[in-house]
Amino acid sequence: MSGKHIAELNVARLLYDINDPRVSDFVGNLDRVNAAAERSPGFVWRLKEEAGDYTAVVDGDPSVIPNLSVWESVGTLENFVFKTVHKRIYERRADWFEVMEKMHFVMWQVDIGHRPTLAEAWGRLEHLNRHGSSDHAFGWDHVADANLWRSARCENPAA
Repeated sequence: MSGKHIAELNVARLLYDINDPRVSDFVGNLDRVNAAAERSPGFVWRLKEEAGDYTAVVDGDPSVIPNLSVWESVGTLENFVFKTVHKRIYERRADWFEVMEKMHFVMWQVDIGHRPTLAEAWGRLEHLNRHGSSDHAFGWDHVADANLWRSARCENPAA
């Protein structure tokens, strides 16, 4: 994968308004998790507002929270997701987020130095949902050595 990095989009829909006390633990940990990402080996870039965080309104729905970032490799992203403070927050996702009907996470290769737009990322996610994992847009299931994901029991049991 010389000359390539991995971009990822993860989308979640809050169960409650972002100012609701029932999501305060999630909101209160955003800066901590984002700072951990930025310090992690292999982190390259993440989409953020000038204020330092990114909770843009997607498709007119303020409850949808996108996370878009670029990593040196799938392995460095996987280490961050499953071996840092992110994992503890991820394990509590059912407290704050709806179960999505479609895939809500996608990865794809980008040229080194490329910073994907949210529109580009959304297109990759739509492609994954229409066509399944491929080199164009893929999930953890498309990565043969994504062992942390498998051991976290995120694997689809029907697969």
